[in-house]
Amino acid sequence: MAKNQNAKDIKNINQQLKQQTAHVDDKGVFVFSEPLTIAELANALNVSIVDIIKYFMKQGKLYNQNYLLNEELMSEVCLEFGFDFKKTKSVTYENILETVEFDDKPEQMITRPPVVTIMGHVDHGKTTLLDTIRNSKITNQEHGGITQHIGAYQVKTNENKLITFIDTPGHEAFTEMRARGSKITDIVILVVAADDGVMPQTKEAIDHAKAANVEIIVFVNKMDKPEIKTDRVLSELSALGLTSEEWGGDTIFVYGSALKHEGIDKLLEAILIVSEVKELKANPNRFANGTVIESHYDKNIGSICTLLVQGGTLKVKDIIVAGAIRGRIKKMTNDLAREVTEALPSAVVQVLGFESAPTPGEPFVVFNDEKLAKKISSARQLQNDYKSQQEKQISLGNIVQEASSGKLKQINIILKADTQGSLQALTQALNKINVQDIQVKLVRASVGGISESDVTLAVASNSVIYGFNVRPNNIVRDAAKDAGIEIRLHNIIYKVTEELEKAAKGLLEPEYEEKVLGQARVVRLFHYSKVGTIAGCLVVDGVINRNNKARVLRDDVVIYDGEINTLRHEKNDIKTAKKGFECGLTIKNYNDLKENDIIEAYAIEMVQNNG
Repeated sequence: MAKNQNAKDIKNINQQLKQQTAHVDDKGVFVFSEPLTIAELANALNVSIVDIIKYFMKQGKLYNQNYLLNEELMSEVCLEFGFDFKKTKSVTYENILETVEFDDKPEQMITRPPVVTIMGHVDHGKTTLLDTIRNSKITNQEHGGITQHIGAYQVKTNENKLITFIDTPGHEAFTEMRARGSKITDIVILVVAADDGVMPQTKEAIDHAKAANVEIIVFVNKMDKPEIKTDRVLSELSALGLTSEEWGGDTIFVYGSALKHEGIDKLLEAILIVSEVKELKANPNRFANGTVIESHYDKNIGSICTLLVQGGTLKVKDIIVAGAIRGRIKKMTNDLAREVTEALPSAVVQVLGFESAPTPGEPFVVFNDEKLAKKISSARQLQNDYKSQQEKQISLGNIVQEASSGKLKQINIILKADTQGSLQALTQALNKINVQDIQVKLVRASVGGISESDVTLAVASNSVIYGFNVRPNNIVRDAAKDAGIEIRLHNIIYKVTEELEKAAKGLLEPEYEEKVLGQARVVRLFHYSKVGTIAGCLVVDGVINRNNKARVLRDDVVIYDGEINTLRHEKNDIKTAKKGFECGLTIKNYNDLKENDIIEAYAIEMVQNNG
């Protein structure tokens, strides 16, 4: 029976792959679906590799036959050699993990356990709730087997039904998986402390859950505390779009205490109700597919990887590809550290057998065909190398291009401001923008400095980050640069709305752009009546020049904007202080400096927008 199913699965996959071959159809149109090397394109068009290389040489481009051409370059070659062209969607070695369709028949589908992630503010009891659920729902017989943590576990409810809990290390990790296209979670449990209410990380959790488009159940924790503020919690969450059923909304609220083991059964019951409505089903009788939850490399054992099975049944000895990494499963263990030979849909297991550690969030598929698995992993690795060089920037320049071509329908913005008043004024102004049915959507709007979490969310939601009187530090700036996320910085409200309206119209003009030159941290202060306050600084990034424009940042919020007046090293005037250099400086007309303030030097340069 198993052999017959294997044969059917391999035949199904190969049939889908056969549809992807790049070719010239009977009307002389070149049909393709993925980037091709010059050699592959020459073969498909039946033209000389040398002739294609010569074509690019005339343009000053020195490419060899293994150079991977993007869609634009392929279309150029087609037109040069007299072919029309058409891109189609199909299953290829490069995209098969995301696009393969399994022949799942209705009669083969069974109800699977829901997959749940717990999120919320750091002090509101997420970890306590996870531990309480796990410890209260694992029998004494099972407790002896708990010797490891694999990032997830399954519990059995009083109704004898299973629920899978994913223990992500933070909201950023949750959204990084979403950014890679992985939908691992069916339900998010939002933990909010009854004595504290909505906090910054509560808002973050809601943003991330909504970006992933998953159901949210609110667990109001710490109901055992003497000073609880449930009405305040209900009101604050309602303002964020989560209105409880008792207030006429459609969000399930459960009240309890993770520490006192109160409300746990009601929470599990609510999870089962939501999952029943969602009709979560999967076919266990085929090759397995799913998502990588965690992975790391142990020099004594090799690559250790935690997998969430989302369809099919994963078995020992299966040949598997995750991302661009392939392997053969040698061993599987569950969250009780017990060795298992198979894992059904919604199960999470730790496996050995990958050649190297795949990236968390990557999809995996079992193929049980060594040659096919090798072709797929090689093709995906080549594509990854290409994508890293051709990564699309998420910027206003791209928005202008899309607006001009009529493709743009919505501009996603993450807005960070220095005060609640500024935030409210900006939010109201941005919500009024509607140009030719193009709207501005605020994916996140909050007070405080721009963080790495903002960058991660921007990747997942294709957003541009706007900072109003706040600035990213050098770590955040580097993360945004690596991720291709643009950060726009302003201190005048109408400039923000004017810029976005022009972007929506496709009319963004050449502009002046700020370039951060360097940052220095205030280590010590010296006060002199004739001079004012001298800041003893350590340059932590870039270069500080005398007479640079400069701003003072305190907790990533702009306190003052002016210019550097003097720059000295010991008793000598200097022109420049580089990273790692100690210096003393004064800010023109400003003396209210404090230790650990950041002095950020910058210049204003005119740039030509690429729209």
